[in-house]
Amino acid sequence: MLTAVAYDVDAVRKHFPALEEGAAHFDGPGGSLVPDVVGEAVAATLVSAIANRGTVTAAERRADETVRAARQSAADLVGGTPEGIVFGRSMTQLTYDFSRALAKNWAPGDEIVVTRLDHDANIRPWVQAAQARGVTVRWADFDAVTGELPVEAITLTDRTRLVAVTAASNLLGTRPDIPAIAAKTHDAGTLCYVDGVHLTPHTLVDVRALGADFFACSPYKFLGPHLGFVAAAPELLETLHPDKLIPSIDAVPERFELGTLPYELLAGTTAAIDFLADLVPGNGNRRARLRDSLRALEEHEEGLLRLLDDGLAEIPGVTRYGSPTRRRTPTVLFSVNGIPATDVYRSLAAVGVNAPAGTFYALECSRRLGLGDTGAVRAGIAPYTTAGDVHRLLEGVRQAAR
Repeated sequence: MLTAVAYDVDAVRKHFPALEEGAAHFDGPGGSLVPDVVGEAVAATLVSAIANRGTVTAAERRADETVRAARQSAADLVGGTPEGIVFGRSMTQLTYDFSRALAKNWAPGDEIVVTRLDHDANIRPWVQAAQARGVTVRWADFDAVTGELPVEAITLTDRTRLVAVTAASNLLGTRPDIPAIAAKTHDAGTLCYVDGVHLTPHTLVDVRALGADFFACSPYKFLGPHLGFVAAAPELLETLHPDKLIPSIDAVPERFELGTLPYELLAGTTAAIDFLADLVPGNGNRRARLRDSLRALEEHEEGLLRLLDDGLAEIPGVTRYGSPTRRRTPTVLFSVNGIPATDVYRSLAAVGVNAPAGTFYALECSRRLGLGDTGAVRAGIAPYTTAGDVHRLLEGVRQAAR
């Protein structure tokens, strides 16, 4: 993959005050570090004169402008439309909200499909909603050796009402063929809800090209504050009627946003997306700059992933899960033979390497891999990761494996 502008990781790192502690951070899949401009945007909004949205006072207009700017930035990030961006506390909360809204139209005998590759946030809300409505749950299994989820694993009938699938496994990094799965889903006349939390930080997303009817993600995974949003077509959102307060706005997308939005976090989200757009120098609108910056970032992260994969393969006793040769996000799940994953985690932390252990809420995935409810060590590469960080991690694993 060729890029016009080289990725300058040292310049990027200067914007992350947290790196001054000196740790090598591979914990980004659980929540990335935040650049200074995001913290500044959050703080500035918190202390500004701001009120409930409106058009009369400056405080009201400031709130409205903050929300509109965040919707536009989120739409630019994922290739959606601002009128189809729904904000919420987290992807988990939003998925529960949408599961309840969609389930209103389900009936006994209907079916849904969930996968064992997914984070539990894209499994349990649907399973529980199905149980409440007497709906059958079909499970799609992935290949436990390669970590791949084949399109054929998605089995549909004329009673299937929804397919919930991840765009990238937060445990393995596996990237299913979402366009093919979505096309198959649409051919069956049903909807596709895509968990994009783990994919969005690492590549340019285009929800239309993916075919996702709903695309959920979390700004705190791509350098932003703790928040979630779902992107969908406004026309589709118009067909759903969630439970809400009578006086609250019934227009889309506001009908899905319960209570006053956290303006400071929305401002931080806009700042994070602007930061991503400017990872490398560029011209054009924000979407165009995001394309160039994320292309450069993807090349940088893929290089580090190869370094990490090759290094782990040379350490005796290390087991890697999933296929290192398949396309995936820069995420590695591994264990050291005879040593509990939590001990490897603590050993790495002792030498300043943050690579935690567990199932990371991908419980079904961990069980399918034979790792039970314990999981393994996960290392994720982020925009601020360097080759030096990778070498520190590899040396830490060598020490733990002795």
